[in-house]
Amino acid sequence: MSTSITSYKTNTVRISTRRFEQSPYYENYVNSETVLGVAADRYYASFNGENPVETYWTLRRKAVLFDVPEKPWQIEGPDALPFLERIFARRIENLLEGRGRYAIACTPDGGTFMDGILFKLAENRFWYVQPDGALEAWLIAHSNDFDVTISDPHSRVLQIQGPSSMKIMSYATNRAIDENMKYFDSGYYDVGGQQLYVSRTGWTGELGYEIYSDGVTTDHNRLWNHMLEAGTQHGMAFGSLNAMGIRRIEAGILDNLTDFDISMTPFQAGLGRFIELDKADFIGRAALLKADRETLLYGVKCLSGAPRDHSEILDGTASVGRVTTGAWSPFLECGIGYVRFNEPGDWAGKSLLMKTQHGEFVACEILALPFYDPEKRIPRGLENSTAEL
Repeated sequence: MSTSITSYKTNTVRISTRRFEQSPYYENYVNSETVLGVAADRYYASFNGENPVETYWTLRRKAVLFDVPEKPWQIEGPDALPFLERIFARRIENLLEGRGRYAIACTPDGGTFMDGILFKLAENRFWYVQPDGALEAWLIAHSNDFDVTISDPHSRVLQIQGPSSMKIMSYATNRAIDENMKYFDSGYYDVGGQQLYVSRTGWTGELGYEIYSDGVTTDHNRLWNHMLEAGTQHGMAFGSLNAMGIRRIEAGILDNLTDFDISMTPFQAGLGRFIELDKADFIGRAALLKADRETLLYGVKCLSGAPRDHSEILDGTASVGRVTTGAWSPFLECGIGYVRFNEPGDWAGKSLLMKTQHGEFVACEILALPFYDPEKRIPRGLENSTAEL
């Protein structure tokens, strides 16, 4: 997501559309400059010819509509709850219907396999919304002793993010959604005449919502046009994930397979607070009980440029880590990103060097994540994100 506009135009490889799923919203925004990425076997607009900085400020001050590749999987049946307790390292039994919860799945040796949001739609029926990775095969492989059905609801997800998103969603649902819908609340709503699942969540660190289509029963063009009508009066624009990527890095939101993978424990990825070792046995628990609790993943700031993926971080002449992702932050007015260190240590507060793609060395500062709003006051609606912009 830190790739420059120039590199989008010069380093693009054409691939067949047979292997991956095209978005039903694609024809509503595609243009001659659209560049597609792939996640969860789905195409998404990685770049759409827009100015990412302008879209970023629209996200911070108004609202942006994103067509995202995240993919829900449905888990239902009499054993849905014990199955999910086995899969995830977070307690599920106290998750209420109409609520979502961030949950991590681990490998038997404690590696971080998957992160995402689990929603309870009804008794014994859940959706787990994944970012990327082979989740379906993993769930099926561990379902042998459980009476559960794992299926693809063929739901495509739209995100409406930004400080005006509540007003937009209120208009789009004939005022059914308002301030009473709290962070991580979810449920079915009439959205322009179609009954759809909506959650107050997102991937930007801003106030926002996600709308989940209902497979082939949803008129996607009708939904798209309805959301444009609802959003236009509040200055909403369509945005690619290029602009979203800037904001998610500022917010300290991690990307599966980019910032962490199965070679890192949740503790090493800085996600230890989401691991409930006092719950009943789950995959990876035995290994995590013995695992080191120190963190390997930190934030990095550079005044002279944006960190690039795989850039080397040095302490003097010693290579100590590499950048996983980076971008230029218009709000912080500096380059920001994440660095994965080779070994744990007291890295926060240190001044180190980053080797650029041109072989130059620039000064950088290491700090704990996120870069600001650690209490998530902005997405929780407790702070007006436009007040300081």
